[in-house]
Amino acid sequence: MSTPTNAPRRRKKATDLVVDQRLRARAERLGLNLSPLLEAGLAEANRRQQREAWLRRNRRALDAYNEHIEKHGAFSDGLRAF
Repeated sequence: MSTPTNAPRRRKKATDLVVDQRLRARAERLGLNLSPLLEAGLAEANRRQQREAWLRRNRRALDAYNEHIEKHGAFSDGLRAF
């Protein structure tokens, strides 16, 4: 498991961005560091896109599975005690 003290160092690249002037000024007044905020936002956007792409690729299989369960039930239906 990776912790902050043993996490692998990642290469970073300086990037020029265009940001709404008022948002940037407000962030500066609040003492916010834009780099980690941008990284967190990009990571979340990447996860969301990957999830949506996976769901698109697998939609037919998921629908078929759900239809099968509706018609025939789950394999463990007779085993559940709740």
